[in-house]
Amino acid sequence: MKKTLITLLSIFVFSLCIQAQKNFELPLWESSQSKDDAADARVYVYLADHPTGQAIIICPGGAYMMLAMDIEGFDFAPWFNHNGISLIVLKYRLPKQRNLIPLTDAEQAMRLVRAHAKEWRINPHKVGIMGSSAGGHLASTLATQYSSNETRPDFQILLYPVITMDPTFTNWGTHNSLIGEKPSNELVEKFSNEKHVTDNTPPAFIVVSSADEGVFVKNSLVYTQALIDHKIPVSLHVYPGGFHGFGFNKDNNFKDADIWHKELLRWLKRNGN
Repeated sequence: MKKTLITLLSIFVFSLCIQAQKNFELPLWESSQSKDDAADARVYVYLADHPTGQAIIICPGGAYMMLAMDIEGFDFAPWFNHNGISLIVLKYRLPKQRNLIPLTDAEQAMRLVRAHAKEWRINPHKVGIMGSSAGGHLASTLATQYSSNETRPDFQILLYPVITMDPTFTNWGTHNSLIGEKPSNELVEKFSNEKHVTDNTPPAFIVVSSADEGVFVKNSLVYTQALIDHKIPVSLHVYPGGFHGFGFNKDNNFKDADIWHKELLRWLKRNGN
């Protein structure tokens, strides 16, 4: 009896260890690479139990002033994991007008995931970037301005993204946090991602609400057109209901949430899942 209890206890502890290994956090930068607030940048890893090999690095939004880590980050994990997709939530550094800092962190997250791909049962050629609002700006910046094949995402998923710094239709909170209130024309051009789409930009899945009063839908329209111009596969979904910042929307107050969730899974399967 005693031996049986010990065996059962051992199995229970082992199961907890396995579970813990599937949900964990890591510093984004090694201590030797950490400068200023780099030690605060982290990834939260949620590995699927039955992985397809696909993984998504998700960038929460917050106008580059804060991070909506729950509704635009952690809340997606159980759903993606249930569908065999591993999720890595990126806690990137806020720019405070150090405009390249978020992109630097996003590129490092891509390197980190691919470096651990075998260990985490991830296919290094099926790693995408995802982001909402300002996180969508960061995701589309990485998708259009990655520095090497090592940091190029294999696909991009954008929810109500800020795309441009063009003053006629940018989001001013995002704009001012990233490049300041009176940026140079060069900075406006640099971070207007519709201007940086190339023939090598990864395929895109974009979801917006036509009722969005936080970020003009035109951001997604001009980006979609740029992708089309370069013959990049793009799936744009505009819903009449909804609002800015719906995120995973687990409270069911966005009536079309279940529709875009199904469409995203279908799209991911077509794009290598």
